[in-house]
Amino acid sequence: MSNGSTPPAPRRRLRGTLLVVVAAVAVVGLGGWLVWRSSAAGGEPPRAGGISGHGTGHGPAGEDGGHGPRGGGPGKQQGSLRGKVVVIDPGHNPHNRDHGREIARQVDIGNSRKECDTTGTSTDDGYAEASFTLDVARRARTLLQKAGAKVVFTQDGDRAYGPCVDQRAAIGNRAHADAALSLHADGSAAGNRGFHVILPARVTAGPADTSAIVKPSRRLGERLADRFHAITGSARSNYIGDGTGLDVRSDLGGLNLSTVPKVFLECGNMRDPKDAANLTDARWRQKAARGITEGITDFLAH
Repeated sequence: MSNGSTPPAPRRRLRGTLLVVVAAVAVVGLGGWLVWRSSAAGGEPPRAGGISGHGTGHGPAGEDGGHGPRGGGPGKQQGSLRGKVVVIDPGHNPHNRDHGREIARQVDIGNSRKECDTTGTSTDDGYAEASFTLDVARRARTLLQKAGAKVVFTQDGDRAYGPCVDQRAAIGNRAHADAALSLHADGSAAGNRGFHVILPARVTAGPADTSAIVKPSRRLGERLADRFHAITGSARSNYIGDGTGLDVRSDLGGLNLSTVPKVFLECGNMRDPKDAANLTDARWRQKAARGITEGITDFLAH
């Protein structure tokens, strides 16, 4: 029984319930206000992971964030290259230096004979062209595969040496590549800076006949030069191509013997300190891979 000062038990239970409800509403309201303030201030929870710039290109696409180029490009074009075959030819081979006799063997390139392969150049600090080309090629492969392309390598550091330049062309031909790219870096004098794309000249001699690929290869080279410049920020060569970043040659077996659209990309001059600073930087190499991917995508999409 009540003594007049203590509420009956049912009334006490009701009052306790009301207090719990009021407290819960206050908590929810406070949480909503905090979320609103965070949103209004532009705040966003940080994404997992980050930019390392030190990957080898074997992992998920884009060691510079993994999301592809902002504002469009292959990073946002899932499957845009589906059904396309791209052959990437990483210039030289890290093991060529141990096989001097084998790579010195002469092979037929149609209008002349040349060495099977060479060791390539290096920066003054010893960063080898063969290491550079493999790294960029692997990064580009990741991005191209993400866009749906089938990517074929001429070598992946898995051969004792080479392959020879005629075999490199043959790999692209057998794959019926929609586009083929040979990756290099130049070894010119300091002060010579920038990238350039080498296009096939018209050669019809012996096993070489580039008649059918001269025009599409030029289109590939132009697209590649445009996107490589835009993504990397690197200038077109100041010593080859008269400012166009394009050069036509008839003395390269990898081009002479190709029956599919193919170009060479000299990504920079390893002997120039400013270019070398880019070529040895992992983040710049990721940009180079993006520029390559976008250039090939532009070519194959038009």
